[in-house]
Amino acid sequence: MNDNSTPLLQLDSVGINFGGLRAVDDLNLSIKKGDVVGLIGPNGAGKTTVFNLITGVYKPTDGVIRWKGEPISGLPPYRIAQRRILRTFQTIRLFSGMSVLENVLAGQHMETHQTWLSGLLSLPKQRREEKALRKSCMEILEQLDLASIAHEEATSLPYGIQRRVEMARTLAAKPELLILDEPAAGLNDSESVELNKTILGIRDQGVTVILVEHDMNVVMNVTDHICVINFGRKIAEGGPEDIRNNPQVIEAYLGSDDDDDEEAA
Repeated sequence: MNDNSTPLLQLDSVGINFGGLRAVDDLNLSIKKGDVVGLIGPNGAGKTTVFNLITGVYKPTDGVIRWKGEPISGLPPYRIAQRRILRTFQTIRLFSGMSVLENVLAGQHMETHQTWLSGLLSLPKQRREEKALRKSCMEILEQLDLASIAHEEATSLPYGIQRRVEMARTLAAKPELLILDEPAAGLNDSESVELNKTILGIRDQGVTVILVEHDMNVVMNVTDHICVINFGRKIAEGGPEDIRNNPQVIEAYLGSDDDDDEEAA
């Protein structure tokens, strides 16, 4: 957890309408450098919409999003990515027919400086750059315990490993802020434990993380701070223990004793 009080990312009264639907409403959220922040809420609460607003897929109807104090609201996704704000998706999107290493190398496209002609002619400068990029990618694979399968086809691997490969590819682009959309989806218990270690390892490398996740074992074990939204509005914010014991959260998302009594009746 970082004590720096200056927000890395800040959402000020952000909202968006889709026709007559208010998908996100007056959302205020500050993310400090070095934190792992959970964004949770029921299905349809607007969590992925928030991610799409941050990453430039959608432009806010109102409010402003700031990155290091600079407004970024409405910038196209590639401009957001150039600021080292990067994301994964709910569904795994690896390149089929390519190895683990090749998939991770694809994440370094923003790090390459040689032209297509340099590659075609295999000039010495191009070869040196490619060697350096491969070395960097292998270091990432070592960190995520993937080096031993670097040359295996990525899409043939178990689901949990594919998730780590996807994270490795995103890390290859050197994010300052990594946005994870349901990283534990489809994982079994042991894979979720490995995911926790991976997220904390990424945080230890100085990368700030925001995650949307329904697996509370992941959320409660890796986050420094949690924001809960329901129907597009923030209903609670605080540390994991505060959120675990918040009556509004229990009722809206985690389930209440009254709900259990009704089901038993």
